[in-house]
Amino acid sequence: MFDTNWAADLDDAQLQAAMHGDAPLIVVAGAGTGKTRTLTSRVASLLERGVPPERILLLTFTRRAAEEMLNRASSLCGARDAARRIWGGTFHAVAHRLISEYAAALGLTELTVLDPGDVVDLVELLRDEHGLTAGPGAARMPRAATIADIYTRSVNTGRAARDVITTDFPWVEPHTATVLDILKSYVARKRERGLLDFDDLLLYWRSLLAQPAIAERLQHRWDHVLVDEYQDVNQVQVDIVTALRPAGRGLTVVGDDAQAVYGFRGASSDHLLALHDALPDATLVKLERNFRARQPLLDLANVVRPGTGRHRVDLLADRVGTGRRPRVVRCHDPGDEARLIADAVLAAVEDGAALREQAVLMRTSHHSDLLEVELTARRVPFVKYGGLKFLEAAHVKDFLACLRLVANPRDEISWFRLLRLHEAIGPARARTLLPLLLGTEPDENEVVATAPAGARTALASTLGGLTSARQSTATGPVVEGCVALLRPLVQRRYPDSGVRLVDIDRLAGTAAASPDLAAFVAEVTLDPPHSGTDYAKPPHLDEDYLTLSTVHSAKGLEWSRVHVLHAVDGAFPSDMALSTDEGLDEEQRLFYVAVTRARDELALYTPLRMPHHRRARDDRHSYAPASRFLTDAVLATAEVVETARPGTPGATGFDAVTVPAPALDALFE
Repeated sequence: MFDTNWAADLDDAQLQAAMHGDAPLIVVAGAGTGKTRTLTSRVASLLERGVPPERILLLTFTRRAAEEMLNRASSLCGARDAARRIWGGTFHAVAHRLISEYAAALGLTELTVLDPGDVVDLVELLRDEHGLTAGPGAARMPRAATIADIYTRSVNTGRAARDVITTDFPWVEPHTATVLDILKSYVARKRERGLLDFDDLLLYWRSLLAQPAIAERLQHRWDHVLVDEYQDVNQVQVDIVTALRPAGRGLTVVGDDAQAVYGFRGASSDHLLALHDALPDATLVKLERNFRARQPLLDLANVVRPGTGRHRVDLLADRVGTGRRPRVVRCHDPGDEARLIADAVLAAVEDGAALREQAVLMRTSHHSDLLEVELTARRVPFVKYGGLKFLEAAHVKDFLACLRLVANPRDEISWFRLLRLHEAIGPARARTLLPLLLGTEPDENEVVATAPAGARTALASTLGGLTSARQSTATGPVVEGCVALLRPLVQRRYPDSGVRLVDIDRLAGTAAASPDLAAFVAEVTLDPPHSGTDYAKPPHLDEDYLTLSTVHSAKGLEWSRVHVLHAVDGAFPSDMALSTDEGLDEEQRLFYVAVTRARDELALYTPLRMPHHRRARDDRHSYAPASRFLTDAVLATAEVVETARPGTPGATGFDAVTVPAPALDALFE
């Protein structure tokens, strides 16, 4: 069964972690130190020691990470069938599986999962019902997205919503009472309609573990619980892990407190640091041997890295050779920055580097606006991550709404979305139709008769299509029925319907092949693909392209050459994070993530002039200081490059020309 040597090429620290026994284990893994290889080797080691695969639980933050680890573990130990029996997945996916198993005990009859966009839609309905809308002459009102953010911050941090409003959303305080009423109604409406949001999945899992009989059963289900990216867990997830392994036996966590960058989700670097205090008998293993970058880049990263104490790691390059020092490029303004980056990218291509081996990272998505214009003008293909996700695209949500309504006719949000696809039905008219559709025994004829005349034919077809789909027990006909009823609605609604229908067809093909349609919808909602091509792999017209990404989206990835935009105060660190010490600390950790993505070359750009408004037509600007993270100690590890503004003597070859000062003396004789 174990026909390969899983321990081959592991360094001493990795081997120690992989072969560790049953006592609690904390692995602090610096950037690029082989964290994934270490964790998969530990899984392979456990399987080789005879631990039944179904008694191993592997918790990650993305489905792809779980699949990659399980595939690697299976190839390392030659036990593919065994690896498939491991409980592996995201916190939310495992929670959904357990909640489905214990649905009766939880009093749940339907399990429809709301994505964050659905949550905002539901809050928008409740906001209207509570009269929290701005009319003529009214003061500013909190938007639905703001109220949803207040809710999730309160749940993930365990802070009272009233306190969250006071500290994080002070301008909402005049509406605190109404907002709290909306949040109470939101909780009640979800229960009434059989809806669960992402936070509910974790809360219900924690509730299961709060029942002694169920907790004992779940604790004995697994001998080993392995948690990846532990620095990204929120308090609810900490409670879940603690309840699964109260004494720490069989617990392995891997993380890096210097890469905790999801504070807005309730994550905290303190969770990893505090675990050692909670489990004093835990073994601490540090991974400091970096397999990604050359030492000059790591010298800068080690200075940038925040934190001291027992969890501090200093990266040491495994690669031989010195390599190029990182560059700090001082440029005139964002326009010059865009031109310099485009020049550098194309020069690298001329030297034989592929576009796909290069990346441009930014703190916030809109920082690359001018660069995107420059790349387009030069015909440099690029893809961008950190903006609109595939699941956030309207037509994809339309298709999933159809599938959800087949399983749960009480799904108010899906009805609200589907109704508005019809001619003459806007948000207000859709609200009047919802009570007719959500009644005990809805009358389709009454719904159609109540609808505007221009919508009745299409609405009758939609309702009939959903009724027919519900009568089928096979997945294929259900999916085909949903696509058929949705196709004319998409064609009328969207000018670019052809492209959107291609996405729907790809997603439908995968859905039709799924043995469990409800599980498919839940999986796509919990961990959506980046694009439709995640389900189909047609050839690209240009296989080579540059990557543009926010730093959050780049976490865990690497490229040969990396350019970091807008390394100036107010942009990186973001001015939105400068009001608290915690916010600034997280910005420094995010900066550390950015500079550790490069393997061979790193360039940080510091424009001098920053416009007040990125789309303004005037020339209002401020002079921006370089990022406070570019300290003297950091600059000592880098090569500082001064670039002249295009059109100045230093840039155009007029260095030898002497221009006399204006002669003004005659004016004052």
